[in-house]
Amino acid sequence: MPEYWYNVNTHEIEEDAMSDWSQLIGPYKTREEAQHALEKVKARNEAWEKDEDD
Repeated sequence: MPEYWYNVNTHEIEEDAMSDWSQLIGPYKTREEAQHALEKVKARNEAWEKDEDD
């Protein structure tokens, strides 16, 4: 079963991590999940920042 990765430099989805690890977010089980990688990162960052403020 393939894994999907979001490439932060090219903004493309890669199947089975073809680029350097420093450029990738993942792995994700589906292409659709990988397409929303930046949204997940943003939401997690906001949650962490909120926890730090409390």
